[in-house]
Amino acid sequence: GERPEENGHPVKRLKGEEEEEDAEDQNKKSPKRKIVLLMAYSGKGYHGMQRNVGSSQFKTIEDDLVSALVQSGCIPENHGEDMKKMSFQRCARTDKGVSAAGQIVSLKVRLIDDILQKINNHLPSHIRILGLKRVTGGFNSKNKCDARTYSYMLPTFAFAHKDQDVQEEVYRLDKETLKKVNKLLACYKGTHNFHNFTSQKGPRDPSAKRYIMEMYCGEPFVRENIEFAVIKVKGQSFMMHQIRKMIGLVIAIVKGYAAESIIERSWGEEKVDVPKAPGLGLVLERVHFEKYNRRFGNDGLHEPLEWTEEEEKIAVFKEQYIYPTIINTEREEKSMVNWLNTLSIHDFNSSAAGIHTNNKISKSSSDLEGSDGCDDDSD
Repeated sequence: GERPEENGHPVKRLKGEEEEEDAEDQNKKSPKRKIVLLMAYSGKGYHGMQRNVGSSQFKTIEDDLVSALVQSGCIPENHGEDMKKMSFQRCARTDKGVSAAGQIVSLKVRLIDDILQKINNHLPSHIRILGLKRVTGGFNSKNKCDARTYSYMLPTFAFAHKDQDVQEEVYRLDKETLKKVNKLLACYKGTHNFHNFTSQKGPRDPSAKRYIMEMYCGEPFVRENIEFAVIKVKGQSFMMHQIRKMIGLVIAIVKGYAAESIIERSWGEEKVDVPKAPGLGLVLERVHFEKYNRRFGNDGLHEPLEWTEEEEKIAVFKEQYIYPTIINTEREEKSMVNWLNTLSIHDFNSSAAGIHTNNKISKSSSDLEGSDGCDDDSD
């Protein structure tokens, strides 16, 4: 580690200089390539996925990710400040408090040795990169995604009839009620006008039409003495608050606050008062690239964007970080209990004028929880 000076005397190189030269050598060996990263994270304590440069008091998942990418040597520091330089794109913009088990981001990085391990070394344990694949140069994870699957984990006492005296830890969902829940959730399948399930969209806005492929509630299970169930929904894309409102309306019907006919009425032009279930429990499960996989998945150069080998790691992460957070937060903060108490305020036969008042009343109980942002409509 010596170099000659002008007068011929050798001097030792400084440690910093050696590291810079090593990094330069590494960069020459590691050209930039377009990749996707499979991410899992617990969203509690974060103001969503998307980075807000210059707004450091609102910490996001991408703040921690970008910092890890810079520290591991995958991207230069200036790319962290201007994410366009690395062609960064997240597939879904999860909002405050919302978790993910299968988020995908696309970006250009230096393919350094042991890249996943090095990135994860600089991330907190509740954010993990579980997989990496090379993709085509023009790949954009948001535009190429043709469907997204979310899950919503909730305590089953949410489905108890309003006239029933319920003890949270004793309540168990019976088969008939689960059947009714699934019958109502199935009503959402197909293409409908969801203008009543988001804000700032009129009934004639073409972008309010969305296609839902499947929606159902699975068998209940007990954790920490409370029975929970998981609702799964797969759709092309979702607007802000759409999933939470779809679930909120089904809960209101099952509890006896609203008639079943309200779902059909909500597709029409009239403004319908649709309650928004809490954000706690909402998880981005996976994103689908079916068209991309058909075109490039078997071209001999690129892998299909499927993650069967990572399934076990995803399941372990959910058990370690996502489910315990949802269960413990529900026990401590009682977000579902508090929200259920606001359902009686809603007037499910109200006119647009009445809705404005009701939304103001229930805003404090539900807006703090986060939302399901997924595309350009979800700001």
